[in-house]
Amino acid sequence: MIHTVSVSVLFAAAALFSSAFSAPVLKRANPCFVTGSVTLPAEVSDGLAALEAAPVTCNAAAQVAPGVPDVTSGGITYSTIDFQKSALSPVGFSLRVSNGDLTTLQNQLNDYLALEAGVRSQPNSSALLAKLKGPKFFLQFQIARVNTANGVQLDAADTVDHQLTKVLANAVGATSGEIAQVNALATQV
Repeated sequence: MIHTVSVSVLFAAAALFSSAFSAPVLKRANPCFVTGSVTLPAEVSDGLAALEAAPVTCNAAAQVAPGVPDVTSGGITYSTIDFQKSALSPVGFSLRVSNGDLTTLQNQLNDYLALEAGVRSQPNSSALLAKLKGPKFFLQFQIARVNTANGVQLDAADTVDHQLTKVLANAVGATSGEIAQVNALATQV
């Protein structure tokens, strides 16, 4: 009887072992804009599915950052709102182009979030990433302003004040006049 139990246990273990190694391993493919090999931080990778669902699409024929294709969300292509093409600071540029209705702002933000993910996936990208955060946070700030004006209840991290803090902390190269404009917007909800 002991011999029979041992054989049954061995067969069960063999079946589990066999199925564990024969089961297909599903590896999630990266979105078209995540082209590099650097592992993304959780706060970025957690948002990839939402960007794909938006959808954010890529134009592999055009690069907007080293190794990162141009992206489009809701008909807005990143290269048309690219702060790198401006002589203004990234936040100064955002003050000129990041206005509009909630849908437009969200599509602009989707482009910037996709670009951020693509840039973060590339090695040696910290200089561009530092500049990219200003416009990204400015768009989140603008969305918070619109939502607040529309009476939407926001989490602490989504409030105008919190986003203002993020914009100001990431306002690389911004002039005092640009900072004053951002601060003034925070009072106009």
